[in-house]
Amino acid sequence: MVDPFAGAASGQTGPATRHFAITPSDTVDLPIRPRALVFQTAGIAVLRDETGADIAYTRYAGDVLPLRAVRVLATGTTATLIGWV
Repeated sequence: MVDPFAGAASGQTGPATRHFAITPSDTVDLPIRPRALVFQTAGIAVLRDETGADIAYTRYAGDVLPLRAVRVLATGTTATLIGWV
């Protein structure tokens, strides 16, 4: 397959090049810090940022939240999420 963007850096505003399933946990940080989170299902995601602040986001299925979360907490999270890197 030809990739005309193979030599281009994706940067902060470019498209993601990898994705991974997120398993919420109250004790374990994400294995990879994502550039954004994609809501596979509608619901709530309780996210921790790099300062340790936890905030709940209510979103619809298909929404992209451009937040580089450190952790997705299991307590309070009802949505299924995918991380984009």
